[in-house]
Amino acid sequence: MSVIGENIAEIKKDILQNAKKTGRAAEDVVLIAVTKTVEADKMNEAIREGITDIGENKVQEVLRKYDEVEKNVRWHLIGSLQSNKVKYIIDKVDLIHSLDRISLAKEIDKRAGENGKIMDCLVQVNISQEDSKHGIAKEDVVEFIRTVSSNYKNIRILGLMGMASFTEEPEETRAYFKQLKDISIQIEGMNMESVKMEYLSMGMSNDYRIAIQEGSNMVRIGTAIFGERNYES
Repeated sequence: MSVIGENIAEIKKDILQNAKKTGRAAEDVVLIAVTKTVEADKMNEAIREGITDIGENKVQEVLRKYDEVEKNVRWHLIGSLQSNKVKYIIDKVDLIHSLDRISLAKEIDKRAGENGKIMDCLVQVNISQEDSKHGIAKEDVVEFIRTVSSNYKNIRILGLMGMASFTEEPEETRAYFKQLKDISIQIEGMNMESVKMEYLSMGMSNDYRIAIQEGSNMVRIGTAIFGERNYES
């Protein structure tokens, strides 16, 4: 088994252990391999080692790698998405994690309609309330989702995405994850059209264990799979 394969196996073991703590199975948690700066050969290696979902931060990286990556995989756009780039990935990605403004919803709805599809999205929430992070303020999430549900029929909201503050002590992230879970429960109870809190996308390499314990069923992991990378390029 390769180093990447060993890393994936170790992460899956952690996912199993932490999912069990909340009465779930490992299969209930989607492992997304974040492939920022990772080339297609390494991505294909990860897919051969059992990865079924990959996440890219940038539209241009999806376009650059799309034809080189094995087809039996789901693509996730997990980074901030500019409205003028939606048209390039609307037919390529399976789930957009970063819906966070009405102008973006309008463009996704338009492009999805042109492609004859319903686009699955997660609403990004700025749970840490940091200026450096994208996402909707917690107090605005319900009204935002209500607006999207009422006006943009080519969008299906399947959950929420959020990032905790980065900290050397992962336990400090627990409160952020719990807040997002509470918001998702609130929204699920509202029974809005084309809105289902199926996914809670939270947890990365440093804090995914805590996130799973607090209800995450979609974790976005790059460094723990592929190793430290140079993000300067």
